[in-house]
Amino acid sequence: MRLRPDQVQQNLAKGLLPIYIVSGDESLLVQECCDAIRLNCRKQGFSREVMHVETGFDWSELLASAAAMSLFAERKLIELRMPNGKPGDAGGKALTEYAANASADNVLLIICNKLEGSSTRTKWYKNIEAAGASIQCWPIDAKQLPRWISNRLNMVGLRASDDAIKMLAERVEGNLLAAVQEIEKLRLYTNADVIDADTITAAVADNARYDVFGLVDRALEGDRKGSLRMLQGLKAEGSEPLGLLWALSRELRTLCQCAEQIEQGNGVDRVLQNQRVWDKRKAVTKSALQRLRVKQLQQLVKMANHIDQSVKGMRPDNSWDLLEQLVATLAGAKLAIKH
Repeated sequence: MRLRPDQVQQNLAKGLLPIYIVSGDESLLVQECCDAIRLNCRKQGFSREVMHVETGFDWSELLASAAAMSLFAERKLIELRMPNGKPGDAGGKALTEYAANASADNVLLIICNKLEGSSTRTKWYKNIEAAGASIQCWPIDAKQLPRWISNRLNMVGLRASDDAIKMLAERVEGNLLAAVQEIEKLRLYTNADVIDADTITAAVADNARYDVFGLVDRALEGDRKGSLRMLQGLKAEGSEPLGLLWALSRELRTLCQCAEQIEQGNGVDRVLQNQRVWDKRKAVTKSALQRLRVKQLQQLVKMANHIDQSVKGMRPDNSWDLLEQLVATLAGAKLAIKH
């Protein structure tokens, strides 16, 4: 079966499954899911054995460990740490065999970083899902973050105004660990029945951690204020303008091609499919295409080329100022574009 991170506790209350695979690039959620499984195993008297899948790992050790009786308990938690999520042929066969003969006396917990789609379609992965559960921990995006923060506050007995939650979300965006730390600080800091924005201002540091792909999506959504804030955050973190420009230029070229095909009478959904736009990104792409026409996008592509020359020292302009103008215009601002 497949579980969301917020379903893990409820599922564990029904009893332990023989296999779990927890994956994702949101380290806090991965850690919390694994901790919940470990705690349940510990409460039921399981011993724990940790294996690291590295070059030369002997997969027969996994099967041997599952078959061996623990010296300290009759039941065992086998924690298999496999960062890249690619067991290879030998590992795939071993995991498939393990899933086919999974015992209620053991729990196998496989921990991976974010898995590629090709990994989740493999035979070994599907067999694990059939015998146990897969838990993919996706990052909490900006739209989901306020609700996530509200639920976290409630978990520790706190309530906050909408403005306070919005401000906290802005300050910890992209950094869930910082969000949890700040909520714990608030629990110790205030005795107020409802936390307000002034309390957030006084108690919470600015821990936002941004990434260029989040910036692109925010601009495509038309969130000018949010996208410019992310751009400033990336600049403060020491990001290179050329890396940001690469991601923005790639998106602009795709948008330009889509807009040209739509102008020729092709349906939006068909165009997005032809351009291989991911399902998860179709909504933000459509939002941008409804706002921007072909000529505007062509101007933005020219501006991106101008910025590229500026970054490489071929023009005297300030590349960060131009990037700010590009992002703002992509997000819907009516700014004059010079080229």
